Amino acid sequence: METKEITKNLNTQQKQAIAHSNGPLLIVAGAGTGKTTVITQRMAWLILQDQAKPEEILAMTFTEKAAGELEERIDQLLPYGYVNLWINTFHAFCERILKQHALDIGLPNDFKILDTTAQWLLVRENLDKFNLDYYRPLGNPTKFIHALLKHFSRAKDEEIWPANYLEYAEKFKINLDGMESSGGKARKQESKKARKQENKNIEEDEMEVGRLNEVAEAYHTYQQLLLENNALDFGDLINYTLKLFQERPKILQQYQAQFKYILVDEFQDTNWAQYQLIRLLAAPRNNITVVGDDDQAIYRFRGASISNILEFKSDYPLAKEIVLTQNYRSVQNILDLAYKFIQNNNPNRLECRLNESKDILAQAKKKGVDINKFKKIDKKLAAATKAQGQIERLHSATGNQEVESVLKKILELKKQDGEAVWADFAILVRANSQAKPFNDALAKAGIPFQFFALRGLYTKEIILDVLAYFHLLDNYHESPAVWRVLNFPVFKISNTDAAKLTHQAHYKGWSLYESLQKAVLLSGLAPETLDEVNKILSLVEKHTQLAREKSVGELLITCLTDLGYLQYLKDLDNVRGRDSLDYLRQFYEKIRQFEAETIDPKLKLFIERINLEIESGEEGDLQSDVEAGPDVVRVMTVHGAKGLEFKYVFVVNLVHLRFPTAERAESIELPDSLVKEVVPEGDIHLQEERRLFYVAMTRAKQGLFLTSAEDYGGQRKKKSSQFLVELGFQSQENKKAIKQENILDVKYVKQPSGPIERLPLPTKFPYSQLSSFTKCPLQYKYAYILKIPTFGKPSFSFGSTIHLTLQKFFERLIGSAGQKDLFSASLKSGGYKLPRLEELLELYEANWVDAWYPDQKSKKEYKEKGRRILKEYYNVVKESKPQPLRLESPFVIKVGGYSISGRIDRIDQINGGVEIIDYKTGQSKKEVKDDDRDQLLIYQLAAAEAFGLKPEKLTYYYIEDGRPVTFIGSAKDQAAIKEKIIQTVTKIQQSDFMPTPGWPCQFCDYRQICQYRAF
Repeated sequence: METKEITKNLNTQQKQAIAHSNGPLLIVAGAGTGKTTVITQRMAWLILQDQAKPEEILAMTFTEKAAGELEERIDQLLPYGYVNLWINTFHAFCERILKQHALDIGLPNDFKILDTTAQWLLVRENLDKFNLDYYRPLGNPTKFIHALLKHFSRAKDEEIWPANYLEYAEKFKINLDGMESSGGKARKQESKKARKQENKNIEEDEMEVGRLNEVAEAYHTYQQLLLENNALDFGDLINYTLKLFQERPKILQQYQAQFKYILVDEFQDTNWAQYQLIRLLAAPRNNITVVGDDDQAIYRFRGASISNILEFKSDYPLAKEIVLTQNYRSVQNILDLAYKFIQNNNPNRLECRLNESKDILAQAKKKGVDINKFKKIDKKLAAATKAQGQIERLHSATGNQEVESVLKKILELKKQDGEAVWADFAILVRANSQAKPFNDALAKAGIPFQFFALRGLYTKEIILDVLAYFHLLDNYHESPAVWRVLNFPVFKISNTDAAKLTHQAHYKGWSLYESLQKAVLLSGLAPETLDEVNKILSLVEKHTQLAREKSVGELLITCLTDLGYLQYLKDLDNVRGRDSLDYLRQFYEKIRQFEAETIDPKLKLFIERINLEIESGEEGDLQSDVEAGPDVVRVMTVHGAKGLEFKYVFVVNLVHLRFPTAERAESIELPDSLVKEVVPEGDIHLQEERRLFYVAMTRAKQGLFLTSAEDYGGQRKKKSSQFLVELGFQSQENKKAIKQENILDVKYVKQPSGPIERLPLPTKFPYSQLSSFTKCPLQYKYAYILKIPTFGKPSFSFGSTIHLTLQKFFERLIGSAGQKDLFSASLKSGGYKLPRLEELLELYEANWVDAWYPDQKSKKEYKEKGRRILKEYYNVVKESKPQPLRLESPFVIKVGGYSISGRIDRIDQINGGVEIIDYKTGQSKKEVKDDDRDQLLIYQLAAAEAFGLKPEKLTYYYIEDGRPVTFIGSAKDQAAIKEKIIQTVTKIQQSDFMPTPGWPCQFCDYRQICQYRAF
């Protein structure tokens, strides 16, 4: 794609932003003005204009989803393969840097990263090491852990280290002591009443000194605990990277030289420390592009500093400003209303600051900038469409009637708008707790919907079922868990029979499990109930034994398969089934993380961990892609709706103290003198709530409906939201509430509840996907679309162990030649010191994957085999003296417009070119068959197109018998594999994923839940 193709459909402002050459650039991107398009196309423009290579551009954003979207879009724009795109979240970027350079500032480079729950657990388990008094109430010693952790996080947002805090606490005490000493004589002449008040003030001051010391010391203790446990939290990732760059200037210079251009998305959401990191990296070129909108800054509660975007022009007075005002989302009357509303935040808006700030003008004048050339900016958005939309206020007598008015309006609009689908409607709430009445009503009305929350994995039905079964295996006498198991959808036990079993347990003084064991003694149970009870007892006995021997991950897959739960969810073949499978996948990922962090990852420890998490208030993070979901009405918080758009938006519960909410002061506030960001003037909380409401309004494309009620069940009537008054709507007191017909209790034609299926297909296709689809499209659907967890195999665990071991071994070998960067110049023969055999075997032990072995005997045999083949391979390396150039190298290449991704185990330099090496842990083959040839032929394409290398050999190295099998693809082979890739991906995109049963079924991971299997 040529650069003119990139810019042909853009407006003038967007073209100017994309083609900006050098120097700082501030892009003020209003809602719906195409900021993601500008960022990605600017990156593509810089690459296609040969101003920078892909790896010389750093793009930073805030969520993995946003980073993935940026990478996907840039992938579509680039016509050729590439190796390394630096598109990261701030935390992922810093983790990447620290993994490479942690040792340079005295940190281990194999650190683990703790989330909020893990931090809470760390503090709770070491509470005795914290000298807490003020923040440790006797009745609830863990009460303030979350508050302290949040406080430490805020300190890290401002790059405040424990030493800074301790120093502040000490100065505070010295200042107070000085004040008391100087006031001693005067106090002798005071009245008794005055001296009493003075003593009270002294007592309060002493308490404050004690409190500050307690917090500062707690912060210090917490940081020490992190280091002792080889751990960092998310704030540490930013601050230690800053520390690295500040204390190791040569390393900073390395990355300053590498990143010729830096782009920051959602700049208004950066905190102080993140901005300092970017400023360091951008210097001295200052080719920094920041994209943001201060009117959409809604994450102050996460530490975001709106002052960054407000102060950018002061920091870079030479910065070019481009304001994107062409809106491609909403109609003009919605945009006009939103603009009128957000101006209530003046003068603390960028529009006013840039137009009126004397500081900015002074800074510019000092640097010799002609201030007469400064142009005033105008953020008023102009709609690309000429249509007018609907703006309505729906005010009801009660909360229930408000819900009914929303549903009635949705049904009315869907009937009027022949093109509208359910996914065109969004109900936005200020807090998760406000969603339940709408969810319940939608379900009762038969309207398909989905509630999108960021938390709540542990409250999902399937996960509650899994946890109940795990609790049962851990303790037979936990009757609530047994009761839930009896009600599993896979068991056909009637409510009547379940009640009989419960009554028997209560009458006899048994646990419910004992009642199951003696169910045969209970008269009146249906024969099928007895069969199901016996099945439960048999499975529990089997799985209890497994729980003592197997890891939690193995246990989970075995239990779900034996119970028939995976089969049940797969057979549902609807939104509920797919959602449940996705929740299982997310839960399984948490289990895998637990297994990676735990020496003995058995069920008992996992249950203890989950119980502690729940005690800490953890509900389980949820990952969901709103845009990729089925055709349903979306219910979500306004924060969750950021970045999305809908045809019709309902902003609900617009009453006093619900939206805007009452300000909640932080439990522990940072002292003002430690805060480095410039705090805006005025009511900061109200301004943030106003920006949040502005975000809600600008999600709407054609219809905006603002709803409220007088009575939500309290003793007093609710006042209308201040925001409705600011918008010009009548206040509640001057507008009569409308009593809606109760549509939920009247007969009407129910809407179809079966949503349209939208299966989200991958955007990149590695060889494993292509191979899976070729074998069986249904297998592909299970593995890469539904992502159903599968049984592992000993050979997989063993293969992973060998691959990890050899990767670490060759990293050491390369490091011995002074190559810190695996992408630097190649090794010369003999230019390295071969690590000792003992080191290789130590790496083998350290990287052993201890999972999916059927028994101890099998595991021991595999382990001995691994030691044997590694010893033999060590001698091969010793004799052959390989020259490794790259290890575990990821790539993306373009074939027929499709993105094919992969990772090459090893690339060695040989005379005249390179050798591509892929390890195999099985027995060697006499010749390489078609499927195996395909994988290495793709690697051959990647080596040439993405890495710019000349492959001379393609080698499968069979570790087990030390035999390499080598070939090289001809031009005809390469053309054939390209054509095969295009045909396969085209079939994937057009497929209905029907099964192709045959001999591969016997090796399929999903054979136990597939009714089409041939074996």
